[in-house]
Amino acid sequence: MKRTLIWCAGLLFAGSVIAAPDDLEDAYAKLQSAVTGKDAAQVKELAPKVCELARALAAKPAPQEESEKKVWESAVKYARDVEVFTEYALYSTAVQSPPPVTVELFEMLERQNPKSKYFSPGYGPYLAALNQTGQAAKIPTVAERAIAHWSDDEDLQLVLADYDMNRTRVAEAGIHAERLVAVLPRHPPPEGVAPAAWERKRTQALGRGYWIAGQAHATKGEYNLADSDLRSALPLIAGNDAMLAGAYFQLGIANYHLGRLALRHTQVQEAAAFSEKAAAIKGPYQQQAWTNAAVMRREAEKLRGAR
Repeated sequence: MKRTLIWCAGLLFAGSVIAAPDDLEDAYAKLQSAVTGKDAAQVKELAPKVCELARALAAKPAPQEESEKKVWESAVKYARDVEVFTEYALYSTAVQSPPPVTVELFEMLERQNPKSKYFSPGYGPYLAALNQTGQAAKIPTVAERAIAHWSDDEDLQLVLADYDMNRTRVAEAGIHAERLVAVLPRHPPPEGVAPAAWERKRTQALGRGYWIAGQAHATKGEYNLADSDLRSALPLIAGNDAMLAGAYFQLGIANYHLGRLALRHTQVQEAAAFSEKAAAIKGPYQQQAWTNAAVMRREAEKLRGAR
């Protein structure tokens, strides 16, 4: 293998002032060994070097002679394959390392190639490691930078939905939440993640996504959409009183407006029942929910009497 590559380099790149391909081969072999041995320090040292050498080889211009082009194409393909391996080396070592090293390696990968395919399974561990190392403040910035390349990543969408919701940017939060609930059901469990762990994560993320989407629609007066999203959230957020209170409260308002519009007293009664459930949970919705429930019960009686 090494002799062949050196021969190709001699044919194509004799007299080049850049590092010879045998240097690439040696560094590449050392990087492979470092990955196998889970030697994070060596991976940190070698991955940038191997990437630089591979890019230099891949950047060589095509030869003029037709007879040399196949050899050049093979060399370029090899170089690109090696560059992709450097991305894998950073990713695979990162997810097996302590959180501070995980962060450092993902930051290296982000600088090397923010569009790397290894970010698809990697952003979850990366964001978790930032949180574990006291760098949670960086998470929204990382997510906002990444979302341009990975709009289907559920971890990024959830982070940004929560970030915008906490800053009362409800419309923006709703956009991220709707994207989350659209893409997550299509995603299989990531490699190496136990099915039970994936199902827990999936349930929590979908519950939060539907809840945020429903709150956003309710704020904009989009009551049909709010009703649909919040009903979808209910079984997924069971046991979370803070989220249940908000869901019941907005379901009450949504169904009250929908019921009045359609002159359906039964839907207004259901709205009152939702409001009563919200009022039964201690918290910021409690007092207003009791008031709403009483108004809704009276309105339901009026609608029933008008039939």
